[in-house]
Amino acid sequence: MARHHHSHFSHPAAVATYVENARNKVPGLDDLHRMVMLLLAETVDDAAHILVVGAGGGMETRAMADAQPGWRFTGVDPSAAMLDLARQTLGAHAPRAELIEGTIDMVPDGPFDGATCLLTLHHLGTAERLHLLRETRRRLKPGARLLMVEHCAPDADVALWMTRSVAFGDRSGPDWAKARLSGQRMSEHLTLLSPTAEQELLREAGFRDVALFYAAMSFRGWVANAG
Repeated sequence: MARHHHSHFSHPAAVATYVENARNKVPGLDDLHRMVMLLLAETVDDAAHILVVGAGGGMETRAMADAQPGWRFTGVDPSAAMLDLARQTLGAHAPRAELIEGTIDMVPDGPFDGATCLLTLHHLGTAERLHLLRETRRRLKPGARLLMVEHCAPDADVALWMTRSVAFGDRSGPDWAKARLSGQRMSEHLTLLSPTAEQELLREAGFRDVALFYAAMSFRGWVANAG
């Protein structure tokens, strides 16, 4: 999942608070998951097989499984602890999901009917991100959709937008001094591309018809089709 930040997602405190923190930090997270499901459902049948890249936590997989009782899932994540959390989150849906500890290179070739990659790619360097996108595209049926959401750099003042996102997620505040410090650290440690660069990277990886479907604070979501 991470630009060598894997250890963060194995820390017991981070794992224990992941679900609550994600809902606090990502604007409209439950609605975002519903949008992802709907954009996939436009082009797949009732027995679709969906690839979930960065499946730790299991929130998006659970949302899709709740809405689509015939779908099955293959998820991959480098964090064993986060995959354990995903199994808990999935509950009765767990038998419908194969969860793989590792990287995209360990995922079977499929081909899959669609894929998601949510809140994952901003942890990866550009070369590693391009590799992940190419290998995801290679595992998709021609024309299958990818839904991708991550922190982005909406304009030149990246740290300001990261500060705003931190302030949004602080439900006890906002504490602007703390938010500015955290926002600066995030802008230094995450790989934040401009919207134009995001689209270009998707096209370089073999995707087409790239379109924005979600924008909130520093987060951006893209839908694209495998070429």
